[in-house]
Amino acid sequence: MSTETEEVITVEKAGREDIPDVCLILEGSYPYVQDESSDWTHALICSLPDFKFHLYLLLTPGIPKKNAYRVPENVVGRTEHMIGELPPGVHKIKHMHNFPARLEEPLQNLQHRKGGLEDVKKLLEALTPHRDKLGRHILLDAWKSWNMLLHMYQAAQPKASFSAYFRSWRTMAGDLYSVLLGPLPKAGVYHAASTGYAGLFLARTALETGRPALLTEYGVYADERRVETAMAELLYDIQSDNPADENLSELPRDLWVRTFSSYARACYQSCAEIITRFEANQASQLKDDAPAGKLRVIPNGIDRERFSALEQRNEGRPPTVALIGPVAPIKDIKTFIRSVDVLRRLTPELSAWVLGPAGEDPEYFEECLQLAYSLNLEGVLKFKDRVNVEKYPAMIDVVVLTSISEAQPSVILEAGAAGVPCVATDVGCCRELIMGAGTEEPKLGPGGGITPLADPVATAQACFKLIDDKARHKRCSQALKTRVERYYSKKDHDRAYRELYHFYLKQPTSPQGAFERWPGLDLTYVS
Repeated sequence: MSTETEEVITVEKAGREDIPDVCLILEGSYPYVQDESSDWTHALICSLPDFKFHLYLLLTPGIPKKNAYRVPENVVGRTEHMIGELPPGVHKIKHMHNFPARLEEPLQNLQHRKGGLEDVKKLLEALTPHRDKLGRHILLDAWKSWNMLLHMYQAAQPKASFSAYFRSWRTMAGDLYSVLLGPLPKAGVYHAASTGYAGLFLARTALETGRPALLTEYGVYADERRVETAMAELLYDIQSDNPADENLSELPRDLWVRTFSSYARACYQSCAEIITRFEANQASQLKDDAPAGKLRVIPNGIDRERFSALEQRNEGRPPTVALIGPVAPIKDIKTFIRSVDVLRRLTPELSAWVLGPAGEDPEYFEECLQLAYSLNLEGVLKFKDRVNVEKYPAMIDVVVLTSISEAQPSVILEAGAAGVPCVATDVGCCRELIMGAGTEEPKLGPGGGITPLADPVATAQACFKLIDDKARHKRCSQALKTRVERYYSKKDHDRAYRELYHFYLKQPTSPQGAFERWPGLDLTYVS
């Protein structure tokens, strides 16, 4: 028997008995936060009871430590690690006079250039021998670290505000070091649910363990960070040292965007497979240099039998539209509120709902309430914190999404399975879900309407066409229901991940780590 064959058997046995099969790497979500990404994670674990999972939870201050889900029994371990949390560490280590110099180049690449896996590897090579001794004193507070920061500032944009650069650099460096120095549990396969810090940790697992690394992006993390920074007026109160230069105040924003793009690049380069839920996401992944040969689409799936059995009842209630999702800026609740104001003039008996948690951004929620009040919508629009998915199809004529960013929203799949047409902005997979993919044969027709971003009039008009024309509503209802049944089955989704895990658990461990191993691996996957 060959050495490789023996190794495969050992790894498979260890994955089944001694260590978890899969380490799921999650950032600030499951099981403490209830959202679409957490719903997907919970459903994946529950649907694969024959696999043992370990949860690696990257958390930030303020995350509640109370489970929002009943964690399944096949979750056999949990590691919690706070992003940015570093121990004090020692003040000095012998024979480390060139230590900051070894860190500066890869840090410079990750923060200011197109960094990637090679830079993460160099950082690990410098940090790992001293892992038990390093902390804030040496990495952030020592004079040599201060001098390194000054060198990087001079190289990046010396005319920009130093205080703004200093705050950004210190936060990002602390976050980076904490992820690279945190605990690393054993597993047969490592699987991250996003890039960002979870993707950075995934790259580390591939380099340090040589085990296969898998990524599933619900939405493209780097793009979401770009959207967030574009929405923000400033990340900090920035006062440029040279007010005449209008571009200087953009430095901290650009610094964060470039850094997260570098983390995404490192993650992509470390992966055996890069999975997304719809093909349009792959353009963004390729933009951050994801290897085309590693890309794969596994559409999200829902229990269509559960939702298709729910009946819509129109008798005895007014025409009703609803936005289902958290009250958060990225969902652009304010555009929905303004669209309700327009729609009620076309349909005076209108009833409207915002169905979703309001605690994610209390300040934004208060702004939404004030907007609704200023438009005199008290008798028309209501907010409800929790949604009973078994009841809402019977209550709603049109589901609305006014989001400025989405991936593959499960609310459209659920509504479609229950025969409720949808109106959504042209983001993520919404057009493909509602209007059909270009490859759809035979063409099923629209399942609702697609509108531009931040356009309450267009949103109201699209809803009115469905409410006012019962024949159109019926056609859209049937088209969306058929599309979901045909292309978005939870059984197909679960089977794909079961086969994926089985395949990679059988792969031998690379003694040199994934950096040397995976570039030469044939990544073609045959189901």
